Amino acid sequence: MTSTEPLPLSGRTHPHCRIIETDDDVAEGAAWLARLDPRFARALDLTGPLPLRRRGDGHGALLAAIVGQQVSVASARAILARCEAAGLDDPGIAARATEEEMRACGLSRQKVRYTRALAEAGIDYDGLRRASTDDVVACLTAVPGIGAWTAEIYAMFSLGHADVFAPGDLALQEAARILFDLPERPKERALRDMAAAWSPWRAVAARLLWAYYHHAKQREGIA
Repeated sequence: MTSTEPLPLSGRTHPHCRIIETDDDVAEGAAWLARLDPRFARALDLTGPLPLRRRGDGHGALLAAIVGQQVSVASARAILARCEAAGLDDPGIAARATEEEMRACGLSRQKVRYTRALAEAGIDYDGLRRASTDDVVACLTAVPGIGAWTAEIYAMFSLGHADVFAPGDLALQEAARILFDLPERPKERALRDMAAAWSPWRAVAARLLWAYYHHAKQREGIA
């Protein structure tokens, strides 16, 4: 698929697609969850106010996600800085870059392929800002190198969707196991089913579970 053939969007916007834009929005969702389940209330008492965690959207945000796959945070930052210096955060430049130029930035051959696919996908980033979560995930996962987790995180933090979750995230699975006293860490499907009850604030539930995970691990002496 080339840049002249944009990935299709259905054109539908979700009728209840609340967008998280401020700390007050996060606090509203956290209060709703605390009223829903006393275990969330106890977790919130331990974690304190939850972070907004909004970030930019567009080609650069997805390039950063690809660069960060299976490398340390420090390595990802260094590689991304070289990619940006080479202009690879511009899809037009990235589409014309040679494999040698991309490899010189520190990208593996697989990530070169992913970076080129992203540049050539013709994603309608303006359209994504108005799209439903299902459309966002379907559009992004059509690009090689972008899986469901990356697409859901993009919808959550780059687009601010309030009712999206990332059940494939291991930290969320472990936090749910601890908080809800489960016999084992729930698999992706089971956690997705659990999270249905946290709608329309699933993205805030994710923030709370991540914060609770860090609290629990610090308590165990695991930073």
